[in-house]
Amino acid sequence: MNGAQQASLPTTARGASGWRGASMRLLRMFPGWRLWRFYPALLFCVLAVLGWECMARVLHSALVPDVGTIAGEISRILTSGEAFTQIGITLWRIVLGFAAAFIVSVLIGIACARRPAVRIFFEPAIVLGLTVPGLVWTLLCVIWFGVSLATPVVAIALGIAPTLILTVIQGVNSVDPDIMEMARAYRLRRVDVFRRIWWPSLIPFLFSGARIGFSLAWKVIVLVEIFGLSDGVGYKLNSEFSLQNVEGVMAWTIVFWLAMSVLEYGVFQNAERALSQWRREART
Repeated sequence: MNGAQQASLPTTARGASGWRGASMRLLRMFPGWRLWRFYPALLFCVLAVLGWECMARVLHSALVPDVGTIAGEISRILTSGEAFTQIGITLWRIVLGFAAAFIVSVLIGIACARRPAVRIFFEPAIVLGLTVPGLVWTLLCVIWFGVSLATPVVAIALGIAPTLILTVIQGVNSVDPDIMEMARAYRLRRVDVFRRIWWPSLIPFLFSGARIGFSLAWKVIVLVEIFGLSDGVGYKLNSEFSLQNVEGVMAWTIVFWLAMSVLEYGVFQNAERALSQWRREART
């Protein structure tokens, strides 16, 4: 922003901008300042742990184990290596199902956004997919495919594809019509239109859909592993439930939540930040 542009800004806007800049410079003086955005999330976790511990002490019930008991169970499944093995199996199934749903959703979503007739054709299927519970897809896939890799992959794809299709449609519709008119005027190839116009516009929507899709996939894969498979986090949860081992159920849930948190903060957010760098540079 040059001097003329700064002078044209209202005094309050320049003051707010200067205050934010001074705050960031002050924040950089402290070690670990880049982690400041995680502090509210850490505060929530601390309060949740304290709340659970208080509830366990008040109830004095085997159905509500204290934090120490749960932590001991978490330590056991981590040190034995069982957690890493089972989480790896479950995540691999989620990735395969998500990849299948992603490819289909991008193709159908772009077609629906560009062609009203295609959108009307697929609309009943999208509504059906949004309304049918994941349990139904799970039971049908177990019946159709039995104990095989196709069961979780197809069940996850059917469960999350409608949501991804809607996010792709929103992303394509967010493209400025003037830009598309310019592309037609310059007779850009469809490949170039997708690579240079649609894909950059779809990135924020795809990451948003990926987060939602992974959360839905986790719910579906647990059901699949409970009903039709003999390994994975869902299978372990069912085993602990059969033994009425509440701390075991809590331990496996927390460990997998930690794994998904690593994906969210370590993979999704960093990848989104890197792929959306051009947007921040364009604004400045």
